[in-house]
Amino acid sequence: FNGWGVTMYDALDTMILMGLDAEFARALPHIQNANFNMSVPGPSTSPRQQPVQILAPFFETVIRYLGGLLSAYALSREPILLERADHLAHLLSPAFDTHSGLPVFGVNTVTGRISSGTIGILAEVASCQLEYTYLAHLTGKKEHYDRSAKIMLALEQSISKLGMLPQKFNLTSGLPIDETLSAGAASDSGHEYLLKLYLLTAKSDETSLDLYIQTVNRILTTLLYVSPKRGLLYVTDIFNLQISPKPSRKFEHLSCFLPGLLALGAQTLPDSAFRRSLPLFPDQQELVHHDLRELHMLAATGLAESCWLMYADQPTGLGPDEVLMQQGELWIKEMQKWRKRGRRGIPPGVGEKEPVHSTQMKDRDYALRRPSYVLRPETIESIHLMWKTTGDVRWRERGWKIFEALQRETKTAVGYSSITSVERLGAPRKDEMPSLKYLYLLFHEEDLVPLDKWVFNTEAHPLPIFSWSSWERSKFGIA
Repeated sequence: FNGWGVTMYDALDTMILMGLDAEFARALPHIQNANFNMSVPGPSTSPRQQPVQILAPFFETVIRYLGGLLSAYALSREPILLERADHLAHLLSPAFDTHSGLPVFGVNTVTGRISSGTIGILAEVASCQLEYTYLAHLTGKKEHYDRSAKIMLALEQSISKLGMLPQKFNLTSGLPIDETLSAGAASDSGHEYLLKLYLLTAKSDETSLDLYIQTVNRILTTLLYVSPKRGLLYVTDIFNLQISPKPSRKFEHLSCFLPGLLALGAQTLPDSAFRRSLPLFPDQQELVHHDLRELHMLAATGLAESCWLMYADQPTGLGPDEVLMQQGELWIKEMQKWRKRGRRGIPPGVGEKEPVHSTQMKDRDYALRRPSYVLRPETIESIHLMWKTTGDVRWRERGWKIFEALQRETKTAVGYSSITSVERLGAPRKDEMPSLKYLYLLFHEEDLVPLDKWVFNTEAHPLPIFSWSSWERSKFGIA
């Protein structure tokens, strides 16, 4: 990620929250002197710094570097962190030089050169609104606000046809170019930021709320299935929704952010948000028969249970990157049957289940598709949010089991590593350490980051909830 020391930036807020004051102090001079140049190894042993034509990935740079700087500033009020964040945002600004305002994949922070493709994926074009909106609030600069607002306008114009944002967009027109619906790779954080922008702005951004509610309506009625034997609730992808909808049956670790997001929404959204959640499509009429806050929480609980079982079923105690599920039935249809039975018994896909250690699909309702574990945080993120929203101690206990598995299977002399297979004890390790978050907050007795005061960006950087002042509304043109 650009050769700028991403682990340090990603860990700034962690250092503050954990009281690692000496380490935080050591980081500040490095950040003060950073020039955000693009560098590649030269022919000699020393690197050469010059404007070579390589690109910083916009999405990763925003969520890790910009998000890390803004969060650390919010927690410490060190002026250099805000100064560096504003400077970095300026260097990244060519990414927005499209007719639609949707950012391109990459930008060279020295030359301003941008990637040439005309297609963008949802997660990469629509996961910067939190950072740019908060930066606008801190600096008073309208250009930062406008970049976020233009993205939201494009998304608002794109959702009506399908009831959910698809995976791919034309960066010139800003319009969708496919009908693939997913809560996994290429889509995930684009959905996440809809709810979180509403929460970050003290529940004032009505556009982001409407888009979030429409998205969840579509997920609840179209993307959730219950497996046939164990009754595992899972979320998958759908292709060609309007022609011949077909579920992929792929269930990704990346999708395991969703139960936490649904729980967060069920906990924080006002009653009016659920009352306005009327179905817009004929296949969503079943929603009107349910208490929608309860429905969101039931989906969160069932999905979190399945995400946990993906860990608990494996010999290592760690979850695979992808599995292929047995299809089963649409969850909303199973919920309809449950409702017509007078809501007797445990709702479908929700009950607590025992781990199954057999590797046969017929026994556990899925087969491993990608068995690697790459220190992804999504399941632990959702376990953390389930604990915070329900107070049910079993989520903490499950998080502890995952922590023990991490210590046993991934710890090295200098950090933690990805492993090639969750099916093999002592599996080969990779020379990489993606950032794994949330475990410290899950076990800390003090609520260091209260959900009614902070919102996490998609890389677990907390940003404080704020209200627009009257002069900000006037300057930025906020209705």
